Parts: sequence; C-alpha cells; structure tokens
Amino acid sequence: MSLDLYTPDVSALAVGNPYPERLAGADGSAERRSPICGSRVAVDVALGDDGRVAMLGTQVRACLLGQASATLMARHAIGRTPAELAAARDELTAWLAGEGAVPAWPGLDVFTPGLRLTARHPSIRLAFEAAAEAADAAQRTRDDRTAERTGA
Repeated sequence: MSLDLYTPDVSALAVGNPYPERLAGADGSAERRSPICGSRVAVDVALGDDGRVAMLGTQVRACLLGQASATLMARHAIGRTPAELAAARDELTAWLAGEGAVPAWPGLDVFTPGLRLTARHPSIRLAFEAAAEAADAAQRTRDDRTAERTGA
C-alpha cells in the first residue's frame, strides 16, 4: 500500500534540504522532471580543485518523495566526485528495479516500502539523476577550461 511509503521519516526529510536555493556561478546544472506527477528537481554543482563537489544548489518543486530524495542527495553530495554521483544514481535505479542491493548512499533505505510501487520510482530518482547530470556537466566544463589553458 502506498501509505506505507509516506512515513514520518520521509515527511521529515521532505523539509530538511540543506541547499534549497539555486547556485550562482555553477559549473554544471541539470533539471529533471517526472512525467507521471510533474515533479521537477534542478541541481547546480560547482567542483573544487580536487574535482569533487564543493558547492551544491537545488530547486525542488516535487512531491513528498521527490523532496525527501532531494534532501538525502543534498546532505551527502558535497565531497563526492561526478563518478560517485553517477554510481549512486545507477545503484538507486537498479535497487528500485529489484536488480540490486540497497544503495550505499546514506538513508535511501527509507524508500524500501516503495519498491513495489513502480509509479513512485521516477520521483525518488529525480534528484540523483539531476545531480549526476549536473556533476557530469561540471566535469566537462572543467575539462574544457583545462584544454583551453593548455592549448589542447
């Protein structure tokens, strides 16, 4: 039953996003939308000199599940590489599809009651998809700037 998914823990996550504003001067940005419910999540990323996420911004106009997932992503994205964000997205997608274990990303097990509710999966994936795309775009921007400086 879908009500099993809307727990107090999920509700608390929905209002706990530590980066609820868009990031000015981002190296990469991405927006994802769920065609099922119309939820939208935008993620902006700035990479540090070490290639890891140094700053993050989000704009979340989503259902409760999308908001909760965005909070979990945002709480743990700083310090991650673009490859780590892509891996988290892929692990989450596989787990929701019943093809993998609970992702290593902290807190995602809160969505376990939703595994059978496939119509809810796109909302849960939105923030992770946008974060991975934004980080990839930031990495490409960084690589282009490096190539320009070195004349490659």
